[in-house]
Amino acid sequence: MSQVTTDMIKELRERTGAGMADCKKALVECEAAMEKAIEYLRVKGLAKAAKKAGRIATEGLISQYIHGNGRIGVLLETNCETDFVARSPDFVNFTKEVSMQIAAMNPQFVSSDEVPASLVDKERGIRREQAAESGKPAAVVEKMIEGQIAKWMKEICLLDQPWVRDDKKTIRDLQQDLVAKLGENIKVRRFARFELGEGLEKKQDNFAEEVARQAGLQ
Repeated sequence: MSQVTTDMIKELRERTGAGMADCKKALVECEAAMEKAIEYLRVKGLAKAAKKAGRIATEGLISQYIHGNGRIGVLLETNCETDFVARSPDFVNFTKEVSMQIAAMNPQFVSSDEVPASLVDKERGIRREQAAESGKPAAVVEKMIEGQIAKWMKEICLLDQPWVRDDKKTIRDLQQDLVAKLGENIKVRRFARFELGEGLEKKQDNFAEEVARQAGLQ
């Protein structure tokens, strides 16, 4: 059997728009034959996701998720093309899974397209300073930094995060699987995550000073 490589998986994804996990499975099933893998995905309906991505999606849901004892809350807007799909169990379940992902993994952006260039430059500068004393050649250091930045981007961007239920799939893969299943363009548009007390400084009482005040010593 021919070996399935990362480059082959990337090429198949670019040509079909299917998720990485589905592309890998297709190549394995088709013994690394690219054209057969494309046909495999078409039969499964997964190769249609890329074509649907450009269609306008103005329906959908604004869903909410409260985690545990009420300490974390998520508001999520997910769009699709029709109200019929928005009310379907598969779509509703997808929004729930994505909301739970946001609550658990605390992404900062939906996708890498939203990350400001200034923030990337700042992060790159911090990592360059950290690597300055490594003694490694500049070219090696730059390659290390770019690898670190790529990893960091996957951590802060929702669609590129590994799914908490199955780390072999990203949230983008999950979204594309749903597009293939429901036949509509589906897009995670925006979200807000709230954590109780976030951004507030908790008051630190000095017990000794409090006792002194009560005793009239201050």
